[in-house]
This record gives sequence, structure tokens and C-alpha cells, in this order.
Amino acid sequence: MNEIDILLLSGAVRPLLQWYQENARVLPWRQQPTPYRVWVSEIMLQQTRVSAVMPYFQRWMEALPTIRDLAQAEEENLLKLWEGLGYYNRVRNLQKAAKMIMEEYDGNMPSDYALLLKLPGIGEYTAGAISSIAFGQNEVAVDGNVLRVISRMLGSFRDIKEPTTKKEMQQLLRAVLPKGEASAFNQALMELGATVCLPNGAPQCMLCPWADSCRAHEAGNELMIPMKTPKKQRRIEEKTVFLCICQDRIAIQKRPAKGLLAGLWELPSVHGVLTQKQLENQLADWHIEMVACEKTETAKHIFTHIEWHMQGYIVEVKKLAGDFLWVSWEEVQQQYALPSAFKAFTAVLEKRFT
Repeated sequence: MNEIDILLLSGAVRPLLQWYQENARVLPWRQQPTPYRVWVSEIMLQQTRVSAVMPYFQRWMEALPTIRDLAQAEEENLLKLWEGLGYYNRVRNLQKAAKMIMEEYDGNMPSDYALLLKLPGIGEYTAGAISSIAFGQNEVAVDGNVLRVISRMLGSFRDIKEPTTKKEMQQLLRAVLPKGEASAFNQALMELGATVCLPNGAPQCMLCPWADSCRAHEAGNELMIPMKTPKKQRRIEEKTVFLCICQDRIAIQKRPAKGLLAGLWELPSVHGVLTQKQLENQLADWHIEMVACEKTETAKHIFTHIEWHMQGYIVEVKKLAGDFLWVSWEEVQQQYALPSAFKAFTAVLEKRFT
């Protein structure tokens, strides 16, 4: 570790904590930072904005207020509560961990960082957040926001996607961590990255408590930091999506148990953009008798490594057929979780049935 870097960060701790005390947002999981609430909020907040998470968090806590409730919940209910947040393995891991907590820790979440790491879906950052915020343990929590803030503060051009960079940042922060104040310190760093030291060329340096000591700001290169390996180009997949409707019923089907969006409900779809003749043949293969067919607007959905380009068709059918589950729009809203990848098409259905 660089002693000069440690000195710089040590001198910046108090201004940061003072800024956080005056500027921290009022968030439901901060108002009642129980281990369960902190845990659920941190999983929901991964790659998702706070404003988007808040209604999900409130709804989740009303439906599943305890770890026991989560452990005993039906998977379909969990997926419906999670619908729209994406990365559905996260909610499945939440339940796996809840069951493990019930079986091994008598329903009480462990406070120890090393034990938290053994729970499904909990990595170094989440373990650090839970142990410090919920239990007051002297642990650091280093996520993308924190890596960006510290990289700019130190004027570091190290690749933040490299594990060695993250490890060194963790060591630096442990060296300056104010003992007994890890909760406020970690949340202050997260808050600074989320509201002031923003990504994508938009840092609000005039509002930053570290503006006078930030090396990147002093050198005028804050827009160049942090450095990270460019993302690999996403693979494009074309799909045809069928909005099959029979009176007040809509066809849905379950995706395979493994792979992308595993085990979730979806509107029937096939690979490729079909011609009219291919579309008719596909419906015939499903034993569906078409009465009328209308194109929808095209839609696009971006996953981490894949990009779906979709053409939808509203297909009026004569009778219920095919190996599909035929459900009402009310049932789709209340019971069956459809991934946000199909959001453009569920909007078409909503307009039709409401």
C-alpha cells in the first residue's frame, strides 16, 4: 500500500462523514437497518437505481417481512415480487440463503463476514455491507460506486475490473476505516458515488466534499477515470414473439430450467424474424388455428452479453390449443412473472385488456 495514498484518504474521512450526515437520502432500509432489510435492499440494488428499487422493496417487505417468510414462500410468488428487476438468479439465491439461515442459524442472519460469504448470492461487497451496516462490524464494502470514487480521489488509472485493483482498494480503505463508524463510512462512500461522483462524464465536483483534495479533479482528468476494460460486443439474437389471444385468454409458456431467464414464464417466441409463411407454419406446428394476425412495433432488450431484437405479432386464435398455459390479463398481473424483456409486448396486452 502507498503511504501517501493512505494519508490522503485518512485526511478525507471526517469531511466525508460530515457531508454524509448532512446529505444522506432518506431510504427505507436506512431507517430500519435490520440484517434482513439491509440484505434484501443490497441484492435489489445491484445494477439497479435506488428510485426503481424503492417500490419493489416496500412491496417485498409487506409480503415477506421476515427471513422465515422468505424461506417458506412459493417460488412463483417470489418471481412475481421480483418481476422487472431482472437477474432472477438473485431472488432464487435469496431464498436458498434464507433456507440455509433457518436450518443452520435458527433463523438469525450471521453477523460474521466470513459466515455471510458462505451464503448463496452473497459476495464480498454484500457481506461487507451487511456486517457493517446491520451489525456495526469494522468491514469495508467496495462496489462499483466506491471503486470510481476512490480511483478519482487517488488519480488512479488502474483498471477497476481487475481483481488486484479491487483488492488493493479494499486494503487502502481498511487502513483508513474509522473504527466503530464503518456503517456511516461505507454508506457515505456509496452515497457519494451514487449522487455526486457520478459515472459517464457527469461528476458533480462542485458538490463534492473531496473536491479540494481529489487528484483527478485537480488534474482536470476526472472524466477519464476510472479506467476499465471495454465490454465485449453483445451478440444480437433476432426473435419473433407471439401474442396469441383467444377471447380473454393469453398464451404463455415456461422457459427451460437452465439458461437465460431460466424457469420464467414468457410469451411464446422462436428464434429469427419469420416471414408470413413461416409464421403460419409455426402456428400450425403448435396446432393453433389463426383467425387474424397483426404486427406490433419492433422491440429491443439488452442483456449483459446478448441483445434481443424482436418482432411481435398479435395473433387472434379460434380456440385454446397448443402446449401453452392460457391465462387472463388479471392473472398475468397478479400471478405470473413475465421478464422485462417482453415489456413492449405486455404493454400492448395491457392496452388491449384495460
